[in-house]
Amino acid sequence: MRPALGLGLALLGLMLLAALFAASIAPHDPYAQSLLRRLRPPVWEARGTWDNPFGTDGFGRDTLSRLLYGTRISLAVGFGGAALAGVIGASLGIAAGYAGGRLDRLIGIIIATRLVLPALLVALAVLQIAGSGLGIVILVLGLTSWDRYAVVLRTATAQVCVQGYVLRARVLGCSHLHILAREIFPNVASLFAVVFTFEAAQCILAAAALSFLGLGIQAPDPSWGLMMAEGRRYLTTDPWQITLAGAALATLVLAINLVGDGVRDWLAPELQR
Repeated sequence: MRPALGLGLALLGLMLLAALFAASIAPHDPYAQSLLRRLRPPVWEARGTWDNPFGTDGFGRDTLSRLLYGTRISLAVGFGGAALAGVIGASLGIAAGYAGGRLDRLIGIIIATRLVLPALLVALAVLQIAGSGLGIVILVLGLTSWDRYAVVLRTATAQVCVQGYVLRARVLGCSHLHILAREIFPNVASLFAVVFTFEAAQCILAAAALSFLGLGIQAPDPSWGLMMAEGRRYLTTDPWQITLAGAALATLVLAINLVGDGVRDWLAPELQR
């Protein structure tokens, strides 16, 4: 195992454990407010205490507890958005590569149209109209992040379709469903896994950006993007509020990207640049 992949798996594993056991690890209720505890510094500062190891925010909520619960939201958004995008993109890409002809051209136009539209701007517009919330954010990210799956799997499927085992299955009269399930998808699944890891990281970043702009996960939910947005007003006096959430976000995205690089090198080395 490469060191980078091992580091990525270790970091991602820690994040998953933090999300699963947040209720047991968190020292306080992440939603509990107390004006008497507001803006406490982290423990490494002069006035910091172990009661709030990472300090508190402007409402007196424990920062460590909110970071731990925020891991759940980030992972749900990342993997949920990437999974939904994968279903859409893989369906279109495999259908285009397998059928060819008019369907391929039609799906090609759909992909090109999607690529022309900036995903973040589309997400902002939809959230402005439809409202916000975890489910809506996952839905919007899934609907605006499927193009990479479609492009990669469309090309891969077209290449697989000219292989001898697929041609033999067609000559034997196997159904389209049988060919897709037994011959096509198993041979492009590795590419799907590679794209999934990178899209999960992109969805996490996009969700944080939307929350930072006030159109993603809404207060009082402990979204890392929202925590950074709320910490802006204290950047010069209490910078840990924004830096700790930013560090958590960067660590999770780095972990997923390291895992994605390792998965790519292992399963799909042809995608290396």
